[in-house]
Amino acid sequence: MIEVSKSPPPVAESPSADPALLQTALAAQKDDYLRLAADFDNFRKRTRRDSEQQAAAEKESFIQNLLPILDNLERALACEGATSSAQLHQGVEMTVKQLGGLLQRHGIEPVAALGLPFDPHRHEAVAVGHDPRQPDHIVLEVVQRGYCRGDKVFRPAKVIVNDPGQFPEPDRGR
Repeated sequence: MIEVSKSPPPVAESPSADPALLQTALAAQKDDYLRLAADFDNFRKRTRRDSEQQAAAEKESFIQNLLPILDNLERALACEGATSSAQLHQGVEMTVKQLGGLLQRHGIEPVAALGLPFDPHRHEAVAVGHDPRQPDHIVLEVVQRGYCRGDKVFRPAKVIVNDPGQFPEPDRGR
């Protein structure tokens, strides 16, 4: 790493300062500035390259972990005629658990929804239902599971939300 001089060469502050001395000081300052700018540019490029390499390595690791799951799905499809539907169902169920475990190892969790109050940040209402036994704005059904990593939502859960006020009560007095 290049050291930048701590202080410029002494220059008299009087108007009668030697122009040659001023030129030398200016040249030294300009040289220090150019070296510092080049060092910063190299640092920025190295940081970007390291970041890209780390992202590529993480992606490759995820794909390596995903391949056995894909293999299991292909095996399930290959022996379709030789197995019963119960065995096929069991194999697909095991593969889904394996995939869920992979997502969990990478910090990706399903979004909780069923029976909870509707949260527009984590849920997407696709329909409104009516269940007088449930409180208003409670998720009645999950149409498609959502996923998050910490507080970041990758995909909101698509849900059916209870809204008893949406439907008129039956007229019992007539």
